[in-house]
Amino acid sequence: MSKIKTTENSLGTKPIGSLLLCLAVPAIIANVVNALYNIVDQIFIGHGIGKLGNASTNVSFPLTTICMAIGLMAGLGSAAGFNLELGKKNERRARSIAGTAAVMLVISGVIISSLVRIFLEPLLILFGTTDNIMPYAAEYARITSFGIPFLMFSTGINPLIRADRSPGYSMAAVITGAMLNLILDPIFIFVLDWGIKGAAWATVISQLLSALMMAVYFTHFKSVRYELSDFIPICKDIGYICKLGFNAFIFQFSNLLVQIVMNNTLRAYGEKSIYGGDTPIAAAGIVMKTSVIFFAMINGLINGAQPICSYNYGAEKYDRVRDAIRLFMKSAIIISAIMWILFEFFPKPLISLFGSTSDDELYLGFAVSFMRKYLFFTFINGVQICSVTFFPAIEKASKGTILSFTKQLVFRVPLLLIMPLFFGLDGVMYAQMMSDLLSFSLAVVFLKDEFRKMPKHAL
Repeated sequence: MSKIKTTENSLGTKPIGSLLLCLAVPAIIANVVNALYNIVDQIFIGHGIGKLGNASTNVSFPLTTICMAIGLMAGLGSAAGFNLELGKKNERRARSIAGTAAVMLVISGVIISSLVRIFLEPLLILFGTTDNIMPYAAEYARITSFGIPFLMFSTGINPLIRADRSPGYSMAAVITGAMLNLILDPIFIFVLDWGIKGAAWATVISQLLSALMMAVYFTHFKSVRYELSDFIPICKDIGYICKLGFNAFIFQFSNLLVQIVMNNTLRAYGEKSIYGGDTPIAAAGIVMKTSVIFFAMINGLINGAQPICSYNYGAEKYDRVRDAIRLFMKSAIIISAIMWILFEFFPKPLISLFGSTSDDELYLGFAVSFMRKYLFFTFINGVQICSVTFFPAIEKASKGTILSFTKQLVFRVPLLLIMPLFFGLDGVMYAQMMSDLLSFSLAVVFLKDEFRKMPKHAL
């Protein structure tokens, strides 16, 4: 029999500020370090291989986005369900949700890895590769496909570990893998002279280590004690997890569509410009990888706030939910403002990290312009991103899904197709600016409405 914890959960009693600090800071650090998997690869590839190497990881990145879409759906959905059920004192259901999510991640990871290897070249063509980029992209993606099950498992289990109030362990698991990646990259790329396949193998090995550490944690959960029967998938729990995490899936899957449309647009309009088809894709890849740091920080903040909101909403402590929303939205605005300053005033040093650009002024000029315009509304993006994940945390998944869907598929994709017709390559940047502004406005409307409808006190 499992042991049910009888003490009051600190998520419902500890001051909101202290809780958010304890949960969010390790989550932010873990997410930022996790983002370094791709960024470190990009930096070493840029210095060791050059522009085409940078472009190859950009056209391969949609594969990572597919993994993130499913991993975060299972992870954030199960974490929200786990805390909601604990808040309602349904300990057995909480265990079942977590166990079902773990099995979902393993099975789906193996399936996706197999499909990627079977359809690799058609996928890369769909993602916008050029003839020059294809050899590098194919080699990189073929090897990293082995790591897909590990990436998905660690992505999905990470939120569950934080939901169990162990952000330090989740951070350690991610940091350990990232540090190994940092060590192996220069050894494989430069010492062993493996080139881009060295970066790929370093990533796979590091992802394996992080996944193993996440798996071990199931024997050390604080809130519950698992039985083998908890890891038999239950259809009802699968549906519940997908419902609560669907907004994360929509957000990431729509990111996938945006990446495909953007890469193909950059290639098509780049070939008609002075830059050619390869340069815009390579420059955009650098900007996208740099912006991952911003999204990692905001998502870490959300991961810290989600257990607080879910538990207290399930326990009907609505005043604490409101306090948590106000605090993490203010924190998101501060983070967004700091990152906006870096993107707007220091683009050249950031871009130069990914390899020397002194011999290619066209490349540098386009990359600087792309970063400043594409990320211009970073200072308000944090609010929209937080809103997308907040609503599922309080069992309002449909609102989060609408916010994700409208930003990417209603605003951004149509604008990516329309704006370049009038502004050429600059239209890609203007499309992002307009979609950011429109989606922020919609998020503010949704948040105000939720604050107005939420009960002021426990029912």
